Amino acid sequence: MQRPTLDDFREVRRGLPVVAAVLFVAALAFPMWRISVQAVQYPNTVLHVQLYAYPHLTGDFTEMARLNHYIGFYYPDPVFVEPNFPVQERAIDVPEWSLGPVAFVAVSLLSVFVAVAPTTEKLKRGLTYQFVGTVAVFGVLVADIQYRLWQAGHTLDPDAPVMGVSGFTPPLWGRYSVANITSVSRFGPGAYMAMVAVFLLAVALFYRDEPVTVRELPGRVRRRVERLLDRGTGAEEPTGPTTDADTGDR
Repeated sequence: MQRPTLDDFREVRRGLPVVAAVLFVAALAFPMWRISVQAVQYPNTVLHVQLYAYPHLTGDFTEMARLNHYIGFYYPDPVFVEPNFPVQERAIDVPEWSLGPVAFVAVSLLSVFVAVAPTTEKLKRGLTYQFVGTVAVFGVLVADIQYRLWQAGHTLDPDAPVMGVSGFTPPLWGRYSVANITSVSRFGPGAYMAMVAVFLLAVALFYRDEPVTVRELPGRVRRRVERLLDRGTGAEEPTGPTTDADTGDR
């Protein structure tokens, strides 16, 4: 069976999936989500909490839990794994949180598997399946997280000190206020690393039919941007004989 050589990994369609695989695994070491909170109980302090792809929190999560207690909102219970934070008995069960690393490792291994495909045809098919599958996996993860946020915000403790708080859905990205608590949600470094990895897979898929090397890629992108700008300004395409730099671009 034919195996790709080291020189083959200089090509975008093989090299970038390997880089993406490394990013997917490395992302597990960084927070996926960050929350900043301001409340009258902490007039001179902004509380920060970082959440990972597995049941782990860092930052001011103890103080944050005290604030959430006022409105009856609790950290989720991952069920399968002992978390590093106290779980309240009314917290919703989120067993899939413990399985988050499985998704990241799985797409990472698949990226490597596709990159070492023995033939060009298998490589091209693999890149297509890999990209579609990866987008589907992370799409499901995002949808699941948003659903759990909705669930947690609509199962508030009726015996909470602050009564009459309506159900709410914390967004993955954005500002929201509940009672006298104002929160800002943002993606963490781990999420951005995963986004970059997906983008690299998209670039590899785009150049799946051409043996474009990583070194050639900036020039290809620059020429494509210049052509798009020329079309946007109505500039005419140059006439006359083409050069080597003008050929082979998709």
